[in-house]
Amino acid sequence: MAKSYLQLNVQILYWLFVGSWRQRLFKVSEVFHQMIRIGVEALPMASLTSASIGLTLAMQGANTLRRMGAEAFVPDLVSVSLLRELGPLLVAVIVIGRSGSSVTAELGTMKVSEEIEALEVMAVNPVRYLILPRFLAMMIMLPCLTVVGNYVALAGGWTICYFALDMTTSSYIAKVVAAASMTDLYSGMAKSVVFAWLTITIACNAGLNVSGGAEGVGRATTQSVVYSLLAVLVANALMTAAFFFL
Repeated sequence: MAKSYLQLNVQILYWLFVGSWRQRLFKVSEVFHQMIRIGVEALPMASLTSASIGLTLAMQGANTLRRMGAEAFVPDLVSVSLLRELGPLLVAVIVIGRSGSSVTAELGTMKVSEEIEALEVMAVNPVRYLILPRFLAMMIMLPCLTVVGNYVALAGGWTICYFALDMTTSSYIAKVVAAASMTDLYSGMAKSVVFAWLTITIACNAGLNVSGGAEGVGRATTQSVVYSLLAVLVANALMTAAFFFL
């Protein structure tokens, strides 16, 4: 499995940077189609999750900081926590559960029905034709979903600060902007790019290596979600450590 995963990454890089000079890679319309399936259709779920996290984080923060008379720092807590950690991580988890599993199931079904073998017989490279559009769509849409999720989560935090802590909208916005730095934003966006790479490559690799019919598709889908979550959590810890010590 590890060997096939590395080979898939090498092939993706080849078709992105070398193969594109030799022949047409894919239809642009297919990339937009995958962007809708992977990103746009996941927007409602990602937004709802982000809003609930923003609300919860603000309520818990206000409950704790109130004891120290530091309620004014709730916007700081919400903004920094979301931009650095919770925003990209939670959106990635939603995309893994919804879009990553869908990609694995789709490719796995094509594998067991011998559609991928048919492409190879017609001299069509499956990575170029099937994987690359999904890869590009994920690399574009997950960072975009992260940005939208951050805005929605901050709006959720504003709801608590405005209605429960009697904080004005202008004061909330000013505190959020002052507390967060560009480094916080860049670190979160860098994480979302890494999460997108891990999610789509693990999902595609699991789908391409399905065996055992319908049961194999279900097993590969489960493995894809589990491995993607594990990889994202480990990558998040490593990147957080790197940003902390550097």
